[in-house]
Amino acid sequence: MKNYVKDGKNMTFTAPSGGVVSGAPVLIGVLLVVPLTTALEGEQFAGEVNGVIQGTKVSAQAWTEGQLIFWDNTNKRFTTASATGLYACGVAGAAAANPSATGTVRLDGIALTAVA
Repeated sequence: MKNYVKDGKNMTFTAPSGGVVSGAPVLIGVLLVVPLTTALEGEQFAGEVNGVIQGTKVSAQAWTEGQLIFWDNTNKRFTTASATGLYACGVAGAAAANPSATGTVRLDGIALTAVA
């Protein structure tokens, strides 16, 4: 295919205001990106948009495998709550206990739409 560029799982982005920290999810437009490196504002960085990651979650939630997961950009964590302003971003890749600080998330790698 002549117009193929790459698989898109890992892409290059420009760090937004405040920069990015390796492993800390960040919204780039409406795409949830997990930076592979730390970068200052305006610098280029590689980021994963699709795959399975460990991320900070709402501690007081129990997750089940395959459960819909949302990104809370205000609090910078994953949640099972579907509330205004949150972004559906994937599914739980494994069960997570209540309480627990982290959970496994299988990112969809698609443009996110905030819950209205």
